[in-house]
Amino acid sequence: QVQLVESGGGLVQPGGSLRLSCAASGFTLDDYSIGWFRQAPGKEREGVLCINSKDGGVYSADFVKGRFTISTDNAKNTVYLQMNGLKPEDTAIYYCAADPFGGAYATQYNYWGQGTQVTVSS
Repeated sequence: QVQLVESGGGLVQPGGSLRLSCAASGFTLDDYSIGWFRQAPGKEREGVLCINSKDGGVYSADFVKGRFTISTDNAKNTVYLQMNGLKPEDTAIYYCAADPFGGAYATQYNYWGQGTQVTVSS
């Protein structure tokens, strides 16, 4: 059974950093596309960074602008989202998602974690 568990969210000041973790079980990271998405109150869920399992390509949302990076630790079957230079507009619930055929869009993913809250505020 595919399971995803996020952790690492919290309250951070503008300009600060956070590293989110997504512990995966029930599948091997190499076989699935992995995506980080976020949803702010009143807004649609949007892609942040996604790794395509087919070609290894990485989708990066425009607002990332080099501030965030996605990485995987296959030995731990864990995906990370390193976020630097955080801004108040980055405040949202962050989700990781997995799917063998996932791409840049939330509708392409069938498996989701429960989400972790990130709040950027002084």
